[in-house]
Amino acid sequence: MTKIDRYLIKRFLTTYVFAVFIIVMVILVIDFVEKNDDFLETKPSNRAIFLDYYMNLAPYWANYISPLMIFISTVFFTAKMASHTEIIAILGSGTSFRRLMLPYFIGSGIVAVYSFVMVGWVLPKANIPRIDFQNKYLESDFYFTGRDIHMAVQKNVYAYLSSYDNNSNTAYDFTLEKIENNRLVEKLSARRATYDDSLKKWKLYDYQIRKLGITKDQMTYSPATPLDTSINMFPSDFANSKNRQETLTIPQLQDYIELINSRGAEGVEIYKIEYYQRFATPFAVVILSIMGLIVSARKARGGVGLQIAIGFVLAFLYIIFYILSKGIAEAGSMNPILAVWLPNIVFSAISVVMYFTVPR
Repeated sequence: MTKIDRYLIKRFLTTYVFAVFIIVMVILVIDFVEKNDDFLETKPSNRAIFLDYYMNLAPYWANYISPLMIFISTVFFTAKMASHTEIIAILGSGTSFRRLMLPYFIGSGIVAVYSFVMVGWVLPKANIPRIDFQNKYLESDFYFTGRDIHMAVQKNVYAYLSSYDNNSNTAYDFTLEKIENNRLVEKLSARRATYDDSLKKWKLYDYQIRKLGITKDQMTYSPATPLDTSINMFPSDFANSKNRQETLTIPQLQDYIELINSRGAEGVEIYKIEYYQRFATPFAVVILSIMGLIVSARKARGGVGLQIAIGFVLAFLYIIFYILSKGIAEAGSMNPILAVWLPNIVFSAISVVMYFTVPR
């Protein structure tokens, strides 16, 4: 690694960190002004506001805007170097443009690896107190309003409940059906099922168990004594699921996606999008940094303003592209993995085309 490489990597990282810091501070100030009335109304403690909420909101936004900030900061400092003829001097010394890309790859690679670790394991844990704070102080009280819920709790075993009260953790008109060879062989019915948090089991009240035989059925009925049983169904399945995907690490997301698929439940798309996005974002960092170099490497007669403007336009197009493809995928009209990777694929192709237009 040469002195020029170290110089470029240092400029790359310091400009990126400074840009992220400034934008995140602006976002936090705007957020505080917007939510100040809510804070005065719900009266959370200052410690909760700053430690539980803002200390965890800052890294969330820092990571969220990383791809765009890496692009804009790359355009900014590279265009400034080009206007001072530093890029021309580097290329004039015998360094090829392809070789010039190396420190940008290294710098963006450092940010990409850091981003992957953060979004995969660190941020989900930090998001838990932030989202809990939002649900407690900034959102209306949550009540589960679903009706006639069906889910598979294990292979060939299906649960049904007409309604659920998330305050008492009680399911009403609960049934559990076991199917073998496409035939109902056993059915458990209960007027209500309440989750006992100390036992980690469900208590079934006014239950009856019917085992269907070939010639005669067997009935078990107990209106007085509740039945304690373990079922692969938990109160968290009926809790507020807003932004739940942001609180799960990559392994937890995998497990939760498998759980939703095994139950045949709806809403798996948002978790798949989150899962694939965590792998796509680090690549977006590298792709956009190289595009930023290509956009801003040539010296413009009008100064750096035009190049920075082009950078903002491309960044805006990336955002629009990402939002549209994500929205289509959430509606179930596009494969989630394609929706997440499509902006990277398109902007990679644009970067390749632009690469051949850069004067050597």
